[in-house]
Amino acid sequence: MLQRDYTTSQLDVLEAEAIHIMREVAAEFERPCLLFSGGKDSIVMLRIAEKAFWPAPIPFPLMHVDTGHNFSEVIEFRDRRAAELGARLVVASVQDSIDAGRVVEETGRRASRNRLQTTTLLDAIEDNEFDAVFGGARRDEEKARAKERVFSFRDDFGQWDPKNQRPELWNLYNAKIRKGEHIRVFPLSNWTELDIWDYIRREGIEIPSIYYAHTRKVFERDGMLLADSEFVTRDEDEPLVEMTVRYRTVGDITCTGAVQSTAATVEEIIEEIAATRITERGATRADDRASEASMEDRKRMGYF
Repeated sequence: MLQRDYTTSQLDVLEAEAIHIMREVAAEFERPCLLFSGGKDSIVMLRIAEKAFWPAPIPFPLMHVDTGHNFSEVIEFRDRRAAELGARLVVASVQDSIDAGRVVEETGRRASRNRLQTTTLLDAIEDNEFDAVFGGARRDEEKARAKERVFSFRDDFGQWDPKNQRPELWNLYNAKIRKGEHIRVFPLSNWTELDIWDYIRREGIEIPSIYYAHTRKVFERDGMLLADSEFVTRDEDEPLVEMTVRYRTVGDITCTGAVQSTAATVEEIIEEIAATRITERGATRADDRASEASMEDRKRMGYF
């Protein structure tokens, strides 16, 4: 007698949950959008969206909050991938916010546009009247993200209150909002960094080249390897060295660090991630290492 295996893999369960969340949002909200930076988490979200609505096109636009200080490989990938899918790409520019006087550019050795993204994001949500915004946050990243619900309510100022979150019973989500309010939606909440890479391997998903080991000029600051860039102010005691590195996450070039690595394939990256005891943000994001409260402060103000 033929034996059938009806067991479901961990990735199948996570994928099914994410597809359910995306379809729920598409059914409940009028103007959702998906944050797409060209980073690995947003790339996985994009694949989930493709599967959720296939063979129809993705029924909402993509949006990127662009600091103007990005890795060129990632921006090229972002634009090409959106064009391949025929998706509308909304680029919210931090430079435009600076030019309009909405934010003031930081100066000095540690200047970064990363924190300025909050105002640009909230303005773009208001201007486009988005009522739900898909984000790629995962609960394993750090403490503030671990407090987040899948449907995360934001008031009409874009603010998040961790003490006033809506209950989520099983897979039932509260999508009711008033005019001016919106919901941040995190379909990858229950995924880990290793799950993301396992899914990329299983699905054969293309990712930007900086996730793989390559040679780059970098310098060390506060135990992190920052890329040589026209946007980064480097001191005399921070000499450039050429090293073989890769990036575990991508973001603003001024505060996203590389890690030494020879991992040149997805399989080698998975082996590397499985052995590490340092989170990707702890290893590669200078702004989030400044204090344990830094990410939670940004979330309270409306970013992510």
